[in-house]
Order: sequence, then structure tokens, then C-alpha cells
Amino acid sequence: MTESPAQTRPLPDGVYVPTVAFFKGDDDIDLEATQRHAIHLAEAGVAGLVVHGSNGEAVHLSREERSLIIKTTRAALDQSDHHLMPLIAGCGAQSTRETIQLCRDAANAGANYAIILPPAYYGGLLNTSKIVQHFHDVADSSPIPIMIYNYPGACSGLDLSSDAILEIAEHPNVHGVKLTCGNTGKLARIVDGARPGFFVAGGSADFILQGLVVGGNGTIAGTANLVPRACVRICELFHAGKLNEARRLQAIVAKADWIAIQTGFAGVKAALQHFNGYGGEPRKPCGLPSREQMDMITNGFAEVMALEQTFV
Repeated sequence: MTESPAQTRPLPDGVYVPTVAFFKGDDDIDLEATQRHAIHLAEAGVAGLVVHGSNGEAVHLSREERSLIIKTTRAALDQSDHHLMPLIAGCGAQSTRETIQLCRDAANAGANYAIILPPAYYGGLLNTSKIVQHFHDVADSSPIPIMIYNYPGACSGLDLSSDAILEIAEHPNVHGVKLTCGNTGKLARIVDGARPGFFVAGGSADFILQGLVVGGNGTIAGTANLVPRACVRICELFHAGKLNEARRLQAIVAKADWIAIQTGFAGVKAALQHFNGYGGEPRKPCGLPSREQMDMITNGFAEVMALEQTFV
């Protein structure tokens, strides 16, 4: 396995944003919005970006579109003097073969890391040992380091235990984990049991501080599409020892995150359109939130969006 120095650069601690996918009126990829949003987030001080996650409508994208978004995002970062910022690409698929192919595509398009959901469609036929072997086989063949993505909501309820994650993490080409399960006890066990340098991130903006307290490296949080500076500020306050301020800000972010959790990526896109002037519609069969949901989104995000502006 051959890797370039850029691809093997360690992931810095901090906030990572799983970006949404942007589409034009004709349903093609909106390259301008993709670039604009990537630069906006980078300028806000986040540690890195993730494409093709749950917020990024990965299941709505063709293989060619996945590569196009990676290339566009990487070019935007490079051209705005953020060439050192890591770019992580979602590469999960139901077969080991396709997962490896997506990792190779991602590497060729400019991603530095791949993040992978466990296969779950045939969950009744897959025990823990088969899932561990799947990750190890992918890690053997991927030209870039991989990360584990534990998200039961996207995997028919499959929730990897800390024991399973630590076993997967024994492979030298597995470099981290995102825990969207929200289990901070699991996060603490992985931090304690994994090798030094293994990147452990929470997967939601409502427990950034909690993850940091038990030794996590940061967060990969969809709500950071809207409030990247507020999320970064929680990390800064924690590291400065200002726990009371960090707790207060975490509470405000958590209230907004609950709105995003209830409305999903479509709610994040609708909020981006409302507050930032771009976002667009999801691909069908998904759609924009109802009027009632939009009222909940605008009211639920009002406090944190106002606070976000104070950090500019």
C-alpha cells in the first residue's frame, strides 16, 4: 500500500463538518455552492471537512458525483490557502469490494481519509467477527487511512460496541472513529483503550464538551454547517479551562442541535437557505421541511445563529 505524505498527515483535534450536498434547479451538483460553503467553513476555523456523510446525501450520489464533490471541495480548500486542511470522504458500501473501490476513488479525487459505515443490509448474516474482518480487509486495500463510522440510525440499528471498535482499531490503517451513537461511555472506553494517536470524535454537536472531558479529540457534527464558530468556541473554552462558559455555550448549541436531529439533513439545508442564503433542496424522494417544521427551525436556531455572529 502506497500513501503520500499528505494522505497520512495526522488529523488535528477540533471540529469537523460533514458538509451537505448542494444541487442546482436541474438536480445537477452545484459546484459554486460546494466551493463557497467549503471556504466559509474553513475560514471559520474548523479542523477539517467531511463529504459524503449522512448530511451529504451520499446515498443520493453516483460514483462520478462523489468524485466530483471531493475534487471540487479539495480545490476550493487549496485555492483559499487551506491546502493542509484534511478532507475525509464517506466510502461506506454494503460489500467489501465496493467499499474498497470507493476508497480508491476518494484517494484519486483528493481525499485524505475515508470514513466507513459498517455493512448492515444483510445484518442477520453478519456477526461481529465478519464486520471486523470487513474493516480489516478494506484497511488492507485502501490507499488512504480509514475511520470507523458508528451510526445505528443509518445501519438498521447496528451499534458497534467499544470492544468491536477497539478490535477494528488494531489495524494500523484504521486511524479513528466517529460515534454518532451518542454513547459517551463508549467514547471514554475507546479513548482509554486505543493506541496513542487514534482519533476519537463524537458525532453530534450536542455532546462536544462531554466528549472532550473524557479525552476525545473533537466532533464531526452536522450542526457545525450552520454554527462552525460556536462549535469551535466550545473546544477553545474547554482547553482554556473556562468550563462554566463552555457549559453554557454547549447548552445553547445542544438546543439547536435537537432541532437538527428532529429535521435531519433537510432541516440543515433549509436552515442554511434561511440564514445564509444558500442550501437548496434535497434530492427526491426527500424534500424540504413543512411550514410548521420551518417555524421550528427558524425559532430553534435563532439564539445560536445570533451568537454565531458575535464570533466572526
